[in-house]
Amino acid sequence: MTTDLPLALSQGDPAGIGPEIALKAWSRRREAGLPPFVYLGDPRILKARAAMLGLEVPVAVSAPEAAVDAFGDALPVFAIDAATPVAPGKPDTATATGTIAAIETGVKLTMRGKTAALVTNPIAKSVLYSSGFRFPGHTEFLAELARRETGTEYRPVMMLACPALRVVPVTIHIPLASVPGELDQALIIETIRVTARDLSQRFGIKAPRLAVAGLNPHAGEQGTIGREDEETVRPALDLLRAEGIDVAGPLPADTMFHASARARYDAAICMYHDQALIPVKTLGFEEGVNVTLGLPFVRTSPDHGTAFDIAERGVADPTSLEEALKLAARLADGPGGLA
Repeated sequence: MTTDLPLALSQGDPAGIGPEIALKAWSRRREAGLPPFVYLGDPRILKARAAMLGLEVPVAVSAPEAAVDAFGDALPVFAIDAATPVAPGKPDTATATGTIAAIETGVKLTMRGKTAALVTNPIAKSVLYSSGFRFPGHTEFLAELARRETGTEYRPVMMLACPALRVVPVTIHIPLASVPGELDQALIIETIRVTARDLSQRFGIKAPRLAVAGLNPHAGEQGTIGREDEETVRPALDLLRAEGIDVAGPLPADTMFHASARARYDAAICMYHDQALIPVKTLGFEEGVNVTLGLPFVRTSPDHGTAFDIAERGVADPTSLEEALKLAARLADGPGGLA
């Protein structure tokens, strides 16, 4: 990372594995080649988790401006009070305030030039919902926070990336039964426009090649297995081709993800959550990174959840977080950072 700014790392749900993987990532900072980051959360929770897991990690309360210099000797923490004791593996609505504050702080620091990019640890939406949180998830909340900072509306798009594959789901966290009704030409077109633009501007891919999966088996087989691919997906792709975007499809999803097929595109556009996430998690479960496209700042996150069930055991793998940190740093450098 050529910038002298640290990354901001939000705490996520403090009862999950976020504190553990942050501690482990810092411990492996040299061998993993990690960029400096400042943890946004309660330093008392980090110290308690380190002690519980037997991790020797010095924790230093630090302003972002001092984090780069401090990073070699201690894990820098921008202190945000958790407001309640935290028990690993036991989610508590009372922690929602601190979790939300960490995300808000990360956006402000990044958009105001104090940190280079934002990396977010996993949250538990059910915990936040019970406290009155009204957004479907991280992605939509980040777009709202960006709007508050700039007055501009943003169309965020979720991309999952691993070394072998990039995927973008058009619909995300909705029931499978709702997908056909939610899919329309405007949603497909907006999602692909944002993907093509950010692959070009952030990833440095001059003319991105996008492969688009059909909704139905065999991409509908000319309408004999559902009409959505012919009546909704194909017309949207025709309009995008007329704009000069390189899109292939709709394609049968079951033949899109083997090695020779992947060599023909830079990202796969999928119609629903599992159609996108099953192949990327199969090909790169430990290395997967969630990247939010369409925002005025770089945001990445590990491609896994809070893992409350293992939060006390000390077995959480920090690899996905490490990959998220490294990708955030490269994207913050601009397309040249990905060379």
